[in-house]
Amino acid sequence: MKRPSPKSPPTRRPKNPKSESAEARRKRATGILAALRGGYPDADCALGHVSALELLVSTILSAQCTDERVNKVTPSVFSRYRSAADFAKAKPAELEKLIQSTGFFRNKTKSIIGAGRVICERFGGKVPETMEDLLQVPGVARKTANVILGTWFKKNEGVVVDTHIGRLAHRLGLTWRSRDDKDAVKIERDLMEVFPRDDWTFVGHALIWHGRKVCSARRPACASCALAEMCPSAFSFDPPAIGGKAGPKGRKPGSVP
Repeated sequence: MKRPSPKSPPTRRPKNPKSESAEARRKRATGILAALRGGYPDADCALGHVSALELLVSTILSAQCTDERVNKVTPSVFSRYRSAADFAKAKPAELEKLIQSTGFFRNKTKSIIGAGRVICERFGGKVPETMEDLLQVPGVARKTANVILGTWFKKNEGVVVDTHIGRLAHRLGLTWRSRDDKDAVKIERDLMEVFPRDDWTFVGHALIWHGRKVCSARRPACASCALAEMCPSAFSFDPPAIGGKAGPKGRKPGSVP
């Protein structure tokens, strides 16, 4: 990720993000968004899909699993099951065998078959395109619904909060209500306040990319990070100990200083 040339003097990092004013936080968020657009202009969902149904199934499979692994598994799944009706009629043992390497395959199989049945019974075989309807589908919580609505239907109803986004929201001081980086509901609410609605889907994708490429859990590359000048956690991480994880000096990994 290249450092963008700022058009104005860089925003100073707040010493205590939780006491930062709303105006100052939004100003930083504007700078962070500009840097993300400069570094990841084509940021998009990494899960391979050609339909809303494929995206839904891939997102269910991605729980506790890497997108890379999911993308290796789904071609055989989607060649065998081409519609919601196909998934609804799937034999659990056969589907389990295809998705076993993604982990938690029995629960995922139950969710996918259940999703196929509900989509056929309630929505005419088509993946619904509203938050209210999507949340009726087995295996779909708000995170998955946000992925489908934003990525496929181009509707910004919320911000996806996964492991990367939860971690970065805390490190960047963009959440002030959440207890920790697992508090997805409050993290999403805070991100929705500081970023414009039109950018919610992009922000989710770009933060995930940044979390994978630069701001990793164990070894964040602060020296090469275009967000460092706006990040309250920048350069505050100890190098990882042998066999251990890196974290902010004297703090739990992912916490805001």
